[in-house]
Amino acid sequence: MRASGILMHISSLPGDTGIGTLGKCAYEFVGFLNKSGQKYWQILPIGPTGYGDSPYQSFSTFAGNPYFIDFDLLEKDGLLKKEDYSGIDWGENPEKIDFEKIYDNKFTVLKKAVPSFFAAYNEYYERFCEENSFWLEDYALYMALKESFCGLPWKEWDTEIKLRNTDALDKVKKELKSEIDFWKMTQYLFFKQWNDLKRYANENGVLIIGDIPIYVAMDSADVWANPENFLLDEDCDPIEVAGCPPDAFTDDGQLWGNPLYDWDYMKNDGYSWWKARIRHICNMCDCIRIDHFRGFESYYCIPANSKTAKIGEWRKGPGLKFFREIENALGKINIIAEDLGYLTCEVKEMLKNSGYPGMKVLQFAFDTDGDSDYKLHNFTKNSVAYAGTHDNDTVIGYMKNAGHDTVRRATDYLRLTQEEGYNWGMMKAVWASISDTAIVTMQDLLGLGSEARMNYPSTTADNWQWRAKEDCLSEELAQKLEYYTRLYQRRVW
Repeated sequence: MRASGILMHISSLPGDTGIGTLGKCAYEFVGFLNKSGQKYWQILPIGPTGYGDSPYQSFSTFAGNPYFIDFDLLEKDGLLKKEDYSGIDWGENPEKIDFEKIYDNKFTVLKKAVPSFFAAYNEYYERFCEENSFWLEDYALYMALKESFCGLPWKEWDTEIKLRNTDALDKVKKELKSEIDFWKMTQYLFFKQWNDLKRYANENGVLIIGDIPIYVAMDSADVWANPENFLLDEDCDPIEVAGCPPDAFTDDGQLWGNPLYDWDYMKNDGYSWWKARIRHICNMCDCIRIDHFRGFESYYCIPANSKTAKIGEWRKGPGLKFFREIENALGKINIIAEDLGYLTCEVKEMLKNSGYPGMKVLQFAFDTDGDSDYKLHNFTKNSVAYAGTHDNDTVIGYMKNAGHDTVRRATDYLRLTQEEGYNWGMMKAVWASISDTAIVTMQDLLGLGSEARMNYPSTTADNWQWRAKEDCLSEELAQKLEYYTRLYQRRVW
């Protein structure tokens, strides 16, 4: 069935506490999606972010980001008072997240909820802790330790803690009990608010597309608590790290720095960690976009001491058998395969045999003369069409900044005009495409330029900061989007 949706990360929602939350504006966005005939709300990974603020470099692949906890909802639950969070400086620009101020102030406010929360300690919290103990215990201890070590990565902690000496951990668990309880509380509050929002979205005909990065951050509870799953030496230092080789876009390649998986160990263990990870996100979302899908067929290995990704080698990944084993254990999963970048015949064959839809990004169609898999006439039905993703410039920014020949090719092929708006011309193209699903970014719907770009790949500064204006979800925009959704039969009313 043909359908469409909007890519809008939680952090980008408007609001008056510096960053998007799971509160009023999130519910209003669901209402906008419903009113305009959209079936999907696509988000980025929602784990707690660390250095660089990237949702793809999280302190935990299981935890939720405490930044997204809504204070008004906590006040409604009797856990905060209005004065606990009013009058705080969350940043000067309401359209740009000041992550330093969020970090400085968010947890200060959340800690004010501790007395009321534990005074009303209930069976729901106890059940949450029990059901999520397989990740929550390590995450809460990891965050409490990180705080006690002044935010240092776990690689720089005391050796006995870094290497998880049992006696040392038993000691710090007692010493840091109140801090550990705080981090457990934040997760309970996040998931309570998340589950309420997801239930509301589903009741209003909106499905949530989540995002699961293939790799996890080195500085994470995942690696610290489960080092056997990764290619680490006896001191828990990575032997090799992840990235991409040099290509037409970057001479040095992309050095991501994530530790690589020990796929042999994971296979012998029945992929238990992966099964837990995917089961967890399936409980949170209705569909999952798997980032860097090609890495399951072959992955690029870079020596850990390298300064660039120029030197490295490709190795075979677990392949389609991995996904077959996951689905044998968990049942059928709605997966979108992020199949962008350099694709070998083997990767294309794995995608075809998986049955998962891949991604078609229209902005990639016009870089060179000649044919392209990303031109509309080469789209396939079993795919998800995008004008651009969070890693692309906005359409307006793209048409302003791309080379003259690229702009000419896009304009000629799509018959784009400034009068209509380049963004509307490109969005109409993906809605009209044969792809079963079409996703556009909120920035393109609003006709914003490069100032609203979400991410510049291979950079760490000034990313992930864009936020929408308070009054952006206008009735006029909903009606216009609903008109085109009907026109291109992207929803059955």
